[in-house]
Formats: sequence, C-alpha cells, structure tokens
Amino acid sequence: MTTLQIDVNDSAPISAACDDTHLTVELSDGRTVKTPIWWYPRLLNATPAQRGAYRLSRLGVHWEEIDEDLSVAGMLRGAKAPKAVPPQVAAE
Repeated sequence: MTTLQIDVNDSAPISAACDDTHLTVELSDGRTVKTPIWWYPRLLNATPAQRGAYRLSRLGVHWEEIDEDLSVAGMLRGAKAPKAVPPQVAAE
C-alpha cells in the first residue's frame, strides 16, 4: 500500500476566493486548488462578506468570524469536513 504525501513547503496560498459553489486557492508554486464549497459547511453557510474576510498563512486559509481553518495539504488531499453533505441533484 502506498501513502499519499503532500509536499507543501513551496505551496503557500497567495489568494483565496469563494463563490456559491467553489473555494479557489492560488498557490505560490503556480497551482490553483479548486474544491466544492459543500465540503466545508461553515463556508457554505457563510455570507459572501464572511467568505471574503479571510487571512492567509504559510499553511492555509483562516476565516476568523466563522471559525474555519483549511490547510493547503487538506485541500490537496481532498479532505472534507466530517459533516459535509453533497448537494441534492435534481432528478430529470
């Protein structure tokens, strides 16, 4: 069995943006990480102003008002919040 190892030494976030469907984080190494916002219920339920009020650190993104911290390593690993529920897909 192999283990996925994430090297984030040169992958500090340089910007972040949230809309109603995705969190997008640009990294210092040139990559962009885009994850579904439903993975993070606190962000999903936050107002646009709360989503825009973040602070970057060397390892991730922090939203003080909604008490949310996301690491670059977790995003790259595909780590969802424990209570994350995918949106219902409308039947055709």
